[in-house]
Amino acid sequence: MESKLAIAALAALAQATRLETFRQLVKAEPDGVPAGELARMLDVPQNTMSAHLATLQRAGIVKSERQSRSIIYRADLEGFRELTLFLLKDCCGGSAELCAPLIADLTPCCSPESTQPCVN
Repeated sequence: MESKLAIAALAALAQATRLETFRQLVKAEPDGVPAGELARMLDVPQNTMSAHLATLQRAGIVKSERQSRSIIYRADLEGFRELTLFLLKDCCGGSAELCAPLIADLTPCCSPESTQPCVN
């Protein structure tokens, strides 16, 4: 991932409504959520939600698909994975033992057999 895209993704998530929107979309995977429903869930005007979704989409962490008259939004988990890996690869400075505690914390919640949710 290029620094420019990572900065855009981090900037997009650095706003309360967009962060909560992204979290709701992750919870709704793989089905996604229509834009109007997201606006109602977060008590945000629909035009404001559309602007937030556009920002998240340009940042590469949300994708959309038209289904009939609705646009269904989904978290772009591949884009989020790339962002996370971009941050983690640099955090260790070439020293894997520095990131070992972080990896250990992530592993139990994200393993296929886990019953713990990964998102709080």
